[in-house]
Amino acid sequence: MQLLYEEEGELKVGAVLAEAPASFQVETPHGPHSKVKAGNVLLTFERPSGAELLSQAEKFAQELDADFLWQFSGAREFGFRDLAKEYVGREPNPVEAAGVLIKLHSAPMYFYRRGKGRFQAAPEQTLKLALAAVERKKRLEQSIADWAERLSKSDCPEEIAAARDELLYAPDRSKPEAKALEEACRRTGLAPARLFERCGLLPDAHDYHLRRFTHEFFPRGAAFPAHVVPEPSFDLPLAGVQAFSLDDIGTTEIDDAFSLERRADTLRVGVHIAAPALGFAAGSPLGAIARERLSTAYMPGRKFTMLPEEVIQRYSLDHGGERAAVSLYVDVAPDFSVAARHTRLERVPVVANLRHAQYDRLNELFERGGAAGLPYEEDLRVLWRVALALEKKRGRPSAGAATLDFSFYVEGGRIRIVPRKRGSPLDKLVSEMMILANTSWGELLAERDIAAIYRVQSTGKVRLSVHPEPHEGLGVSCYAWMSSPLRRYVDLVNQWQLVAALTGQRPPFARNSDALLATLRAFEVVYERYDEHQRAMETYWTLRWLAQEGIGSLEAVVLRENLVRAETVPLFARVPSMPSLDPGTRVRLEVGAMDLLERTVQLIYRETLGSSTAVVQDDLLPSS
Repeated sequence: MQLLYEEEGELKVGAVLAEAPASFQVETPHGPHSKVKAGNVLLTFERPSGAELLSQAEKFAQELDADFLWQFSGAREFGFRDLAKEYVGREPNPVEAAGVLIKLHSAPMYFYRRGKGRFQAAPEQTLKLALAAVERKKRLEQSIADWAERLSKSDCPEEIAAARDELLYAPDRSKPEAKALEEACRRTGLAPARLFERCGLLPDAHDYHLRRFTHEFFPRGAAFPAHVVPEPSFDLPLAGVQAFSLDDIGTTEIDDAFSLERRADTLRVGVHIAAPALGFAAGSPLGAIARERLSTAYMPGRKFTMLPEEVIQRYSLDHGGERAAVSLYVDVAPDFSVAARHTRLERVPVVANLRHAQYDRLNELFERGGAAGLPYEEDLRVLWRVALALEKKRGRPSAGAATLDFSFYVEGGRIRIVPRKRGSPLDKLVSEMMILANTSWGELLAERDIAAIYRVQSTGKVRLSVHPEPHEGLGVSCYAWMSSPLRRYVDLVNQWQLVAALTGQRPPFARNSDALLATLRAFEVVYERYDEHQRAMETYWTLRWLAQEGIGSLEAVVLRENLVRAETVPLFARVPSMPSLDPGTRVRLEVGAMDLLERTVQLIYRETLGSSTAVVQDDLLPSS
């Protein structure tokens, strides 16, 4: 005797070897013996053999029309042999009965299973919806196939073109457009960006890289929502000093300025920080804008400011006006030791905005005792000497020796890359004044037990914390960013806290508040992502500069293994052809093919030049 039975949702056959009241011992067509419960048996038969039954039943089922079976099956539950009997008009043979069963099993939209060998026809409306869904799926699959075919031939369908940015920067692989692009990339062997370029939809590599940033951070556009420009909400006294700033030529957010008063036996150094916190509160619409953006993002030739331009213009320490400021005054003794310090909220007359492009020549002159006769030159020289004393007292350099920074200037499609050595006199002057202000105000808030966000360094790792812990790299007991409130939200938060401390008001943030902790975490993530995008754009423009200047070779320093850093431009790259060399070794490399979409350049090892004295800080290395 042969059995047709169901096991784990599958139809199987077997020859009976032994029979018990509730089960059968059977031999399957593939040889192994199996125990089958009597309740799982759907059909018993003598002929044909089990394998032949399934083969013939499959052929019979293929001739059956599921819709026809559904129409005359009725609304009640039924057994498959009953339906087979009605269909053939007589008692069905094993092949016919099994064929109907197979057809019912294969049409779950038409028939619901109600038990072993029992079914019920799906309601008409439900069936219509299910069939429509199947039809839509078929049409969609055909569309995906058609789109992929056209893309493979460099003909981009409108549907794919409309979703270009999403497909390039944040593809959802469940969407049909993404499936079509993925299939086309598989067929052509091209990356998505390269395929779009071949279709004529990616004509500019710079636009491609810039859109990656805007798609991530400004998917609805980079414009600011409607806002008002508030005036400072305090009646501020006028400071009796003349302040001046020192910034790059393109800086529009002038957060800091300095002043110097020469007294009988002391110098009074003023560090003045722009005070947008005096104009709007943390919970205001402008506060919400700053909280959403968290920082200004800088890229060669472009920047996306944290605050609207009109607000920056109102609170930036631009020359020719009296600007709201938080001022730190430090009395310096003749031996350059700090005798006293105090903080004021006031209006500061800003008489000059000095620019590095004009004043950087003082760096060499200060070091060898020369002079250029520039306005405020002597004030800068005195402030530099104060900075040297502050640095010596801390016992830590404000910047790594011999480390280069690079400024990018994009003008009319051409690029200039200007190196500037960290630790130069003017660089040290600004750094030490900022460290002084950030440390002094961080200590003030800590002494008054007012929450702030501190920048902490321990065991070499830099992080943010709501607790006033030491910054080992700077050699200070606590360090709270407060010197860039127009550009960094952490500084603005700390300034709100500082203003509350100075005016006797309740601080807007408690140390354990969810808002403060969420700000800390969000800022760390966004600030790091902004930095990654900035470095990517700098690499792009560095490659553009190499091509623009026709540079055929570079001198570089080995960092580790085959990773090098160019000496005269901010470029990191791997050189597979380079032999194993010690870190710090200088090499000459030939510049080969460049890919602006991938931001890569082929560098070929040519010769070893010797050792380097350049310092490479860990935070400048690219991610490995």
